Order: sequence, then structure tokens, then C-alpha cells
Amino acid sequence: MSPQPLSVAVIGAGMAGRSHAAGYRQVNTVFGAGLPPIRLAAIADANTELAEDAARRYGYERAVSSWEEIAADPSIDAVSIVVGNTLHRPIAEALIAAGKHVLCEKPLAGSIEDAEAMVAAERGAEVVTAVGYTLRRSPAIAAIRDHVRGGELGALTLFHGRYWCDYAADPRGPLSWRFKGGPGSGALGDIGAHVIDVAEHLCGPIDSVSGGALTTQITERPVPTGAVVGHDAAPVGDETGEVDNEDTAVFTARFRSGLTGSFSVSRTAFGLPNGLAFDVHGLGGRAAFDWHRPAEYLFDDAQPRGRARGPRQVIVGPQMPYFAGGYPMQAPGNGGGKAEMFVYQCRAFLDQVTGSTDPLPACASFADALHTMHAIRAVVRSAEAGGAPVDVA
Repeated sequence: MSPQPLSVAVIGAGMAGRSHAAGYRQVNTVFGAGLPPIRLAAIADANTELAEDAARRYGYERAVSSWEEIAADPSIDAVSIVVGNTLHRPIAEALIAAGKHVLCEKPLAGSIEDAEAMVAAERGAEVVTAVGYTLRRSPAIAAIRDHVRGGELGALTLFHGRYWCDYAADPRGPLSWRFKGGPGSGALGDIGAHVIDVAEHLCGPIDSVSGGALTTQITERPVPTGAVVGHDAAPVGDETGEVDNEDTAVFTARFRSGLTGSFSVSRTAFGLPNGLAFDVHGLGGRAAFDWHRPAEYLFDDAQPRGRARGPRQVIVGPQMPYFAGGYPMQAPGNGGGKAEMFVYQCRAFLDQVTGSTDPLPACASFADALHTMHAIRAVVRSAEAGGAPVDVA
């Protein structure tokens, strides 16, 4: 372990930014001792009060009001970008040019063109670049991936995934940046990117989509008169503005292996605060996961027929990826929260930065996230063409 501290910063002090901030604070409490001491340098946000509160809560040295201050600070080594999608490109390019390692939240950018520019910057950089697909770090999802890759389900026959949330079900919810950006930047880009990545993480790349349909249930929202943090409510006035992206999206997909998948995402699915779930079926078995029960999954395989045949509840425990060394209480059925997965993601990123000899599986690259954006754009084009098949670039 190097005695020289590794200095980190977070740009964005909303709910996801705070998750990154808390993650860096805990990276040396999990897994091996391969990292140097971590210096929690700064949190940046245009909302100075928010930045100061996050810096106080998570032990960062200072709060600043602009991302440019982070880019200009030569003492900072690695930075998380956790702000609106359209800002990802200029911030990432500036950080890379300044020689800083970058972990960017998904989706990669506000447009394909910006994402391609970020991939070009990644390709020529001498720094680590990564994208935050946090759900890859779920012990249950990682265990299901092991079942799939180990052939325990047999030849795959069907993937069905959904991400149903209700954070936008209230028509009086403020018109934040989440409701701007055009088709594909709403529920599809915000939460659909996660379920697409999970599907490909389990089943391999998607080559084409069809049956795309995008709908917007709430076409106008009140303009906020104060700061909007995450999915929280905010003061609003009488003025309204147009929502120009989708509340729901559905599509089917063809994986490179020939597997067929079906997907649905919604931010107006009342009663489901964070409803990621999926089923993956094969000729010899089935696995299913629901984020509302993160410390377990269902598994069924071709055991001899009898009274024990059927789906079995598998409790997450130390025998699964990320659990051993990742949870303070090393006993089955404990843990499974999103906060720990941000810790694992930050640890994996910093392992890549330091070239640790015992790293966790690497984070997704900018190029991986560009592929997800191409899948999202293919769904949009399918919807524009009445559901016609569209290849993923």
C-alpha cells in the first residue's frame, strides 16, 4: 500500500452525488488492503448550501460552487461526475485533459454525439475512465450471472426485465432537468439504462430491438421556483412547462446469442418506488430477482420431479460475490442495500486507478455506456417507425 494519499472529489451533491461521496469514504473498509489512504478533497455543486451540507456529512475538506474548481486543482486525482446528463461531456473532457481519473454516472451523456466524443477522449487518455452501473455490484445479481455463465439454466430462452418507478407519478412534481432532453432521455435513459445493462451483463450484447413504444402521461409540469434535489418535491408556481421526453417505454430485444428479451420501464408506475425486477429462463432452469427484496433471489432448476420441485428462495450470504469482505456482518440475509453497492463501485474504480493486485471486476467503460445509448436510440427509432426492427449500432 502506498503511503501517498489518493485524493477524490465529487461533482454534484444531489442524492446520487451523496451516494458517491459516501462510497469513497468507505472504500478502505471493504475487501483487501490494496488502496492507499483516501483524501476526501471536495464536493462541487452550483447549489452551495447543498455542497456544504454534503461535505459536512461525509467528511470532505471543502465545498466549492463550480466544477471548474475541481478540474483546476492539481492535488485531486479522481473525480465522480454526478450532474445532469448534458453536462457530462464538457466536465469529463476537462477532467481528462487535466489528467484526472473519471467515474461518470449513467447515462453517459445527453446525446449520442456527446457520448461518442467522450469515448474518443477515453480512447486517447492516460487515465482511468468508468461509468456507474451500480446494480452490477448486487450480490444477488452477480450470483445469478454466475448461474447463467456456469450453464446451470441451460440454453437461455427468455429474458424479461422491468424497471417501474413512481417518482414522476405526481403531476405537481416540478419540471426539473429529468423531464427535458427529447425522446429517450426520460424513463428510458434514466432507469432503462440500468435494466439494459443488467440484461447484457447477464445475457450478452443486444444486437437489435423492435416493438418500441414511448408514451408521456403527464405532458406539462409546474416550473420550480426553488432548487430541485433528486426526485424530491420543490416549491412551484403557477407557470407550467412542457415535458419533452417519455414517462414509459416498452420494447423487445434480440441478443447476439439469439435470445429474445422483453423490457418495460416507467417513472409513473404508482406504488413502486424502485421496482427493478427481471426473470431469466433457460431450458434447464430459471432465476428471478426483485430489487424490493434485494437480499434474496428465486432459483429453479431441473432437479428430479417431486415435492421439492419449484422455485427456491436463495438468501444472499457470504458464498456470493461482493458479500464476503463487503458487509460488516458476515451472516446470510444481512445487507443488500444500494449504499453498499456504491461503496463497491467506488472501490472497483479506485482499484483500477491504483492497479491493485486483487481488484474487483472492473467498472463499465465509456465505450460500454455508449453501446447502451445506441440501444436506447434504437428503441426511439423503432418507436418512430411504428415498432419496426432497428439494429443497435
